[in-house]
Amino acid sequence: MRELGRRLAKLLRAGDLVMLSGELGAGKTTLTRGLGEGLDVRGAVTSPTFVIARVHPSLGDGPPLVHVDAYRLSGGLDEMEDLDLDVSLPDSVIVVEWGEGKVEELTDERLQVLIHRAVGDTTDEVRHVTVTGIGDRWEAVDLDVLTA
Repeated sequence: MRELGRRLAKLLRAGDLVMLSGELGAGKTTLTRGLGEGLDVRGAVTSPTFVIARVHPSLGDGPPLVHVDAYRLSGGLDEMEDLDLDVSLPDSVIVVEWGEGKVEELTDERLQVLIHRAVGDTTDEVRHVTVTGIGDRWEAVDLDVLTA
């Protein structure tokens, strides 16, 4: 998942919204950690579950990474608006874990990443990831490079 995040970072630019979906333990934060490495941002990328959002400034000339965990937010877009993500979006890459039904109104263009893993009594660590680009921004982007 971390390597996938590093590869995905090469496709991202300021203004991109990435929504991560998957059950607990699927690897959303691990993927975001790889994004942070690929974007060369400051600070350890860890789960922002209790702080809701963390901003990781770029160490170079790239965009900052805004990492949001919407798991504990039950109020939908109203609570998300309190985070002022619409203000950060043009200049940042925003990654939202558990954002379904909460952040879609921020932009018509987003990348949806759905992570499936076996659940229950299993030692299967295999993840199946579906990446879907929504909007004009993603029409010409070859997402197949992520599986190379």
